[in-house]
Amino acid sequence: MKRSLRLFLLFLSFCILLAACGGSTTTSSTPTSTPSPVTLNVFAAASLTESFNEIGTAYHQQNPNVTVKFNFNGSQILEQQIANGAPADVFASADQANMQKASDAGLVNTPQVFVKNRLVVIVPTSNPGNINSLKDLAKKGVKIDLEATAVPAGKYSRQALANLSQSPDYGSSFANAVLANVVSEEQNVKAVVQKVQLGEADAGFVYVTDVTSAVADKVKIIDIPASFRRAVFQRLCALPEWAGYIEEVQLYHYKWVTSHIHGTL
Repeated sequence: MKRSLRLFLLFLSFCILLAACGGSTTTSSTPTSTPSPVTLNVFAAASLTESFNEIGTAYHQQNPNVTVKFNFNGSQILEQQIANGAPADVFASADQANMQKASDAGLVNTPQVFVKNRLVVIVPTSNPGNINSLKDLAKKGVKIDLEATAVPAGKYSRQALANLSQSPDYGSSFANAVLANVVSEEQNVKAVVQKVQLGEADAGFVYVTDVTSAVADKVKIIDIPASFRRAVFQRLCALPEWAGYIEEVQLYHYKWVTSHIHGTL
């Protein structure tokens, strides 16, 4: 199967990247008839949960000796864990800032962009806050869930609100009015998705890749015009000579998005 082959190539690249990312896993260069058990520790932004889990499952089925262990969380938390000595073999960040921190500290080698994402607003399908446009986010009494300022999505959300406030269509007080409606701040995007789909919040800011088939019937998307939001580029630690494998990541993720995500990147 072409898809299985592509998944195999993807995680083959991850195994090659173990040395590149300074991980704890070691393997023998001498071929053996019975491969020794190997654990691959992948630290990835929460927004990559579904796609990376699928990749890991497929790879383990073809390579039973390799256990892919994922740690999904906000990129800022993952970077801090790695800085504190956590055994990460692969680091996939939702932003440049946290990957740069890891790189500046000598914890990873040269990172590369491997996927593009975009910020959206989601509301429960029942829409208790009667939010039908971005302007409705500023209405008094609306309950908004947002990522904390240290979380990449939280930073992107606040930048988008600041940009909207510069438009006469929204007014200079728009951002402050929306932020005044924030009732909770989360450490990753998945926590926002959960609260919105359960109706604990009237709206939330997440990535479009968080609106998977599993939650598509529970939330609705309100787009943020491209002119107001910053492009989101997610990065994977890799050496330049493995750029071809990064292309495999890009192609697989594109196919995954087109078959699982209810929205366009």
